[in-house]
Amino acid sequence: MTVPAALSPTSAPPARKRRWGSRRARLVGGLAGILATVLIAGLVLWVSHVLGGGPERTASNVPVSWQRPIVNADGLVQRSGVKITQVAVTGDGGLVDLRFKVVDPERANTMHDPTTPPAVVDEESGLVVHQLFMDHSHTGPYKTGVTYYLVFNNPGNWVHHGSRVSVMLGNAQVEHVLVP
Repeated sequence: MTVPAALSPTSAPPARKRRWGSRRARLVGGLAGILATVLIAGLVLWVSHVLGGGPERTASNVPVSWQRPIVNADGLVQRSGVKITQVAVTGDGGLVDLRFKVVDPERANTMHDPTTPPAVVDEESGLVVHQLFMDHSHTGPYKTGVTYYLVFNNPGNWVHHGSRVSVMLGNAQVEHVLVP
């Protein structure tokens, strides 16, 4: 008695063909998803740039309430009792980190005055960066020799490495501070 070849235990099952079409469809779908994400992110950034003032915003558009007497670094110490130690862009460009050292705590307390909130102004665009990250600011009395910080949201990453900014602390403004 002979066993048919199809039922023979020694015969191998037929080879399966790979479906290149479904793999290509997944690849094309993934690339389309990535492209759509990039386009949507670009659109959101563009809209926030246009609605946020855009490059046509200039220093003359800065509200009068933000303008303060212009001083040099020594003048800042005389008027506000602080010395700027650092202005840097952090958080992948989304934050501006301003650090200052208190030289005279009595004068530094003028920085608590709500009519002269701290700010950084991008000199190229005139954009006033004043929104503190998570609304965090120092509230107690300042101490001599201590370095304090303010972290501002940097909408649209306007302030960037190489920017020149005006720093407003207390009742004074220091211009042309380089952001390294």
